[in-house]
Amino acid sequence: MSDIRGIAERIAAQGDSAPVLARDPVNQAMINNWVEAIGDTNPVYTDPEFANQSLHSGVVAPPAMAQVWTMRGLHGTRSDDDPLGAMMAALDDEGFTSVVATNSEQTYHRYLRPGEYVTATTRLTDVTGPKDTALGHGWFVTTVTTWAAAGEPVAEMVFRVLKFKPKTAARIVDASEYATSVLRPVVSRDTEFFWEGTKRGELRIQRWGKELRHPPGATSPNGDLTVTPDYVVARGTGTVYSYVVHHHPKVPGKKTPFVVALVELDEGVRVLGELIGTEPSDVKIGLSVRAVFLRIDDDLTLPAWEVA
Repeated sequence: MSDIRGIAERIAAQGDSAPVLARDPVNQAMINNWVEAIGDTNPVYTDPEFANQSLHSGVVAPPAMAQVWTMRGLHGTRSDDDPLGAMMAALDDEGFTSVVATNSEQTYHRYLRPGEYVTATTRLTDVTGPKDTALGHGWFVTTVTTWAAAGEPVAEMVFRVLKFKPKTAARIVDASEYATSVLRPVVSRDTEFFWEGTKRGELRIQRWGKELRHPPGATSPNGDLTVTPDYVVARGTGTVYSYVVHHHPKVPGKKTPFVVALVELDEGVRVLGELIGTEPSDVKIGLSVRAVFLRIDDDLTLPAWEVA
């Protein structure tokens, strides 16, 4: 996995992007279309007679239109130094390919008037994650855009998006017939997060700082006693690194032969589990598999594998 936090720090350190100039000046035609679509009947935006009698001394543009003037258009592209585009690309590379805007806060300093040209600059201010959300596992990316006219800031916008890996419907198989005979794992304070995850159809991998570790351990792999672990939710896909076909002795509740596979996940760690739904003769090193979960009872769900 790339160092997403490191990438974010480098992009943020670059500061504001170069000013992007609006394609067109502030104009009455666009204002008319905007207020009509929004349903804003304030005459200061459309009626020169009323506007000249008001404190505004002429028609002004609705402040909430600030972003409109510098939109790139249907065929526009982001500039090379656009921080949001760079951060989106980095997260795409790591599989966080879906995006949803979560919130936007705008601050206005003055009205814009027809004929003014607007520029926009953007900077990356924060990247937080990874987080488990209702939509999936992802990162929150925050930028600040400043609009200016004649070198004077007229508005700012704090904009936050979530870049995430969509949750897939994990396949959970009823395996209650094994409830009385299955070998139950010992659940400790260090491993309970893993078993709580399997109940939800999640393959949780322990993380110490930037390092992933499985099976989970009580201390950092590098001996650093100042860090505490959290976890990431793996995609649940990988390849068979090694496997055994069990013929004998008999295992309570299991029909022999069966396959136990050591799978190397896309995230780089290896996880052990039964490979179900395929003949032992069809299994080979490098076989693509995905996680499936065997629900034994309300307290135990075991991770397993099936051919992808």
